[in-house]
Amino acid sequence: MGDIAFGFQAAPASEVHKSDQALYREVMEDCALGQKLGYDAAWLLEHHFSDYYPTPSPLLFMAHIAAAFPDLSLGTSVLVLPWYHPLRLAEEIAMLNSMTNGTLHLGIGRGTARMEYDAYNVDMNEARARFAECYRIVEKGLAGEPFTHDGRFWKIERPIRLRPEPVPKKVRFYGAIGSPGSAEVMGDLGVAPICLSTFPDKLLARILERWSVRSGAAGRDAILPISVKMFIADTDEEALALGRRYYPPYFELQCAHYESDANPWADIPEYQDFSRMFANLRKLTDPDELGPFMESNLVGSPATICRRIDQLAALGFNYFMVSCATPGTPIGLRQRMMTRFAEEVCPRYSQSMRRKQAA
Repeated sequence: MGDIAFGFQAAPASEVHKSDQALYREVMEDCALGQKLGYDAAWLLEHHFSDYYPTPSPLLFMAHIAAAFPDLSLGTSVLVLPWYHPLRLAEEIAMLNSMTNGTLHLGIGRGTARMEYDAYNVDMNEARARFAECYRIVEKGLAGEPFTHDGRFWKIERPIRLRPEPVPKKVRFYGAIGSPGSAEVMGDLGVAPICLSTFPDKLLARILERWSVRSGAAGRDAILPISVKMFIADTDEEALALGRRYYPPYFELQCAHYESDANPWADIPEYQDFSRMFANLRKLTDPDELGPFMESNLVGSPATICRRIDQLAALGFNYFMVSCATPGTPIGLRQRMMTRFAEEVCPRYSQSMRRKQAA
């Protein structure tokens, strides 16, 4: 097994009575702790118009974080490309690229919430095509040379060259995967996949296999991230109890944000995988139904969590984006778990975190 890197999800998620301003201040406190503990990067989400991780501008927030912690790498999980003008997005990435010393790990996707598409007046039936075209334009821009574009959704007739000049080696892209078909799309684009540990291991293996076939040589030595939820405690029983307490309200927020009970994807051909996947979301608001979900994530004692990391690493994943920022979880509990995970689990897999703990 090779070296594994660990990042953490930096998200506004604490007691529900706190203001958004207080939640954002707590994210900054998480970033300070994450940098001190030796995590590779802080990863930010993008969500709009609801209480579900309200982060409408992850790049803006990342600029704020970069000013305070210039050596901390930053990531997105994910930027929803169909909602952006690609030229403006490429400029903002290039500017952020010049403001931080670390790597930009940019997860990108096409989004799932119908109400967000409706609010931006973007046809969800065009999501996949818009996503691919937007990425190609961003890719051209970040190459640093003058370019034009003549596409279905966007046209750039005059040659444009980005300023500030991008540093391509400091930017890595990852594509959100919702199905094996998405893996093939990302492979064709030359973008590494970013997966969720809630998928069955057999499906994860199939996703990586299909992506590898389509990506060819570009897939060799790739960083392969997986997003995992985490509750760590002295015993499995204590960690599972925390999960049963905090995950049901989290899934209530998901159901509301994605309007999953109404199945808003039923008439959208390219979202049928999501339609099937979200059909059972409501049952996860029942603590008694959380067993398989918690088993697939990092919920348990340090020993149990290490066994699950071993299983996922054996599939090929070499970057773990760990989230204990579950809505409702107090910052004190969240930061104790971040610390314990960094001190008791990460050094088994990460040379840089072994050095950090030994210092």
